[in-house]
Amino acid sequence: MDNYPLIADHGLIGDLQTAALVSTDGTIDWFCCPRFDSPTVFGSLLDSGRGGHCRIRPTHGPYTSRQLYFPDTAILITRFLSPSGTGEVVDFMVPVRGRAATDTHRLVRMVRCVRGEVEFELDVSPKFDYGREAHTTHLTEHGAIFAADDLALTLHAVREPDDERLAALAVTGEGAVRGTVTLRAGQVRGFVLESAADGPPRAIRAAEIERDFVATVRFWRTWLDTSTYRGRWREVVNRSAMTLKLMTYAPTGAVIAAPTAGLPEQVGGERNWDYRYTWIRDASFAVSALLGLGFTDEATDFSRWLRDRYEEGPLKIMYRVDGSADLVEEPLDWDGYRGSRPVRIGNDAADQLQLDIYGELLDSVYQAHRSGLGLGQRGWQGLVGMLDWLGANWDQPEEGIWETRGGREDFTYGRLMSWVAFDRGIRLSSELGRPAPLEQWRAHRDRIYAQVWDRGWHPGQRSFVQRYGSDVLDSSLLRMTTVGFVAPRDPKWLHTLAAMERDLVSDSLVYRYDPGAAPDGLAGDEGTFSLCSFNYVTALAVSGQLEKARLVFEKMLTYGNHLGLYAEEIGPTGEQLGNFPQAFTHLALIDAALALDKALDG
Repeated sequence: MDNYPLIADHGLIGDLQTAALVSTDGTIDWFCCPRFDSPTVFGSLLDSGRGGHCRIRPTHGPYTSRQLYFPDTAILITRFLSPSGTGEVVDFMVPVRGRAATDTHRLVRMVRCVRGEVEFELDVSPKFDYGREAHTTHLTEHGAIFAADDLALTLHAVREPDDERLAALAVTGEGAVRGTVTLRAGQVRGFVLESAADGPPRAIRAAEIERDFVATVRFWRTWLDTSTYRGRWREVVNRSAMTLKLMTYAPTGAVIAAPTAGLPEQVGGERNWDYRYTWIRDASFAVSALLGLGFTDEATDFSRWLRDRYEEGPLKIMYRVDGSADLVEEPLDWDGYRGSRPVRIGNDAADQLQLDIYGELLDSVYQAHRSGLGLGQRGWQGLVGMLDWLGANWDQPEEGIWETRGGREDFTYGRLMSWVAFDRGIRLSSELGRPAPLEQWRAHRDRIYAQVWDRGWHPGQRSFVQRYGSDVLDSSLLRMTTVGFVAPRDPKWLHTLAAMERDLVSDSLVYRYDPGAAPDGLAGDEGTFSLCSFNYVTALAVSGQLEKARLVFEKMLTYGNHLGLYAEEIGPTGEQLGNFPQAFTHLALIDAALALDKALDG
């Protein structure tokens, strides 16, 4: 257990094509290359022995560590404070310019002493292809090359002309490179890890990585300046927006659900999934959230990625970042995070039927239209074909938004979002003057509306429920008011909200559903779901319960980690659980802040 830092004890860096997690002890314990969904190079977060890592920390203790982001950037600073001196490791990835996919990525680890004297130990131990592929290590005068069959990492040393040769570095029997460096106040050293480098290792002057640092600061601050958000929670909203940007694959505009795989929803349990892919649902929510912040370029890119998917025919629920759909699930022979097994890569849920994605997609297209983003003829034809398919298929059991593995059911949320799909299609046709079978669409919309009110409402619970014929509550239905299905002060909605508060809300934290009351085909329990907690804030705000909404929101902010990042879930003692950071949670945070600001402003 001691070999595994807490999930929350990490920061995220990235270059818009891949990303890395850096723990508070200076270890990069998760890094996939050359893409988010590529095999790992460093994966000790899921297997401390076989996963691989890249560590920089003081050689001697005692010391304490602190982490922060350089203001308004995605540059991470890990500080080490000891009686003899204070040192810093500044980690960032140089943003890849343009939209071309590349195998070349530069991860900078700048090491500096700001007070006294600090000796740092360096340990670079890659394990390629989830530790399944052997590699060779070649040490040179200016660094090292780690070479596997399909990928090579080059370590360029940061050094000055008067430095001694790299005699302090040595290659271990497992192909790792280790060494030490002693710095006095004002000195800067470190190294750059480059994939698919053009040439051998070279000595890099400190001034060069300082220029990379300045250029990266400029990139992030220029991007953040395009935000139109001026509300009450600017700092946390900006951090959430940057986190979403870090999880965006620039060549296609796809936003991944999380940069990690296998982090548990229950420590020691089996609910360990691979989230390094793009869900139609997440991408749809991202369009709306980023439009709300004024990031029209990103919203346009996400919309284009969505259009490319629905023009291909019936949707899958998730895709790889390049749009392909090969996500075969397999277990790794890894120990798992703190014994949480199996560790899965790939995701068999890709082949599930989840009807809600059609409503989320159509709603995002409609929001994009209302914000001035165009919809071409090809895109419109794709939407018409998609709604024709939905018209023939909406009234059937499905797996639902939570990707349960206990069989298909008539989930109320899937029907609700099918209603949204037809409603937004009708609005788009009318507002754009586009041809469509409106009579059929209206018939489907009205039939779904009547069915949800008839079969989705449970008189005994005095609430809308998870699935037809059940009395189980489900917090996915917190979105009923925000999509316009029910008025926010309708008595039946207020009863539903009260029932959820009774059965699913614990202080400010919200459970998705009760697995004991609604078996989902999986063993174990889970924590509260942070997406739902922020959706609860939005539901309270639009229902006029502003004092409660604001208090719940402020409480939720206390559950973010030291950098303002959120995993998927919150455990009983406030710990972060599940894949980290999770796009869904940060999208819901943005939506909640926007809704609260709007309601508080009257």
